[in-house]
Amino acid sequence: MKLFKQIGTYLSIFGLPFLLVLFSCNNDDTLAGDLENTEFTNADSAALLFMLEEEKLARDTYTYLENLWEINQFSNIKKSEQSHMNAVRGLLDQNNISYTLLAYGEFNNPDIQELYDQFVDYGSENRENALEVGANIEDLDIVDLANFIDATTNSAMIKVFESLQCGSRNHLWSFVNAIELSGNTYEPKYLTQADYTLIINDSLEQCGR
Repeated sequence: MKLFKQIGTYLSIFGLPFLLVLFSCNNDDTLAGDLENTEFTNADSAALLFMLEEEKLARDTYTYLENLWEINQFSNIKKSEQSHMNAVRGLLDQNNISYTLLAYGEFNNPDIQELYDQFVDYGSENRENALEVGANIEDLDIVDLANFIDATTNSAMIKVFESLQCGSRNHLWSFVNAIELSGNTYEPKYLTQADYTLIINDSLEQCGR
């Protein structure tokens, strides 16, 4: 899957809506410096639209696979993915960035559509594949969010994306735990082995607190 490339040059203005602090995944609600950049560039808008569909990819895939296998992880995490979508939509709405959400299993982005089709086909074969798909999606999500965070100086977007990353790390941990309980192992597909090991060896995080 193609990841968005970093794009430079941003403008800075004062202020950050207080409610966005609620999305933060750490206990430090301050950002470095006295000025916070809340200007949304074209690249920032594209990143938000991409992540809206990637979070939808997770929700839709987990909904499909949960209906097939009745695995607790899918039942629980699909609800969290809806909250992730809502967080991204909040930024889109706040900044008057238009978007269209298609029906379940349908995507505007052809790359994400292709991923969805591949994931549901593979995950439909057996429970083991389904859990691997869940880990793949969270693995990918963490990396894509990291790339977008590195590519922006927009403080509002960084806070939301860091919160989504926190949730995705917990989701990955949960899927991998289920995979290992079934007697199998997961090899990271997008994360580096070092980053993956840090996530799996850590405990679940308290996101937003």
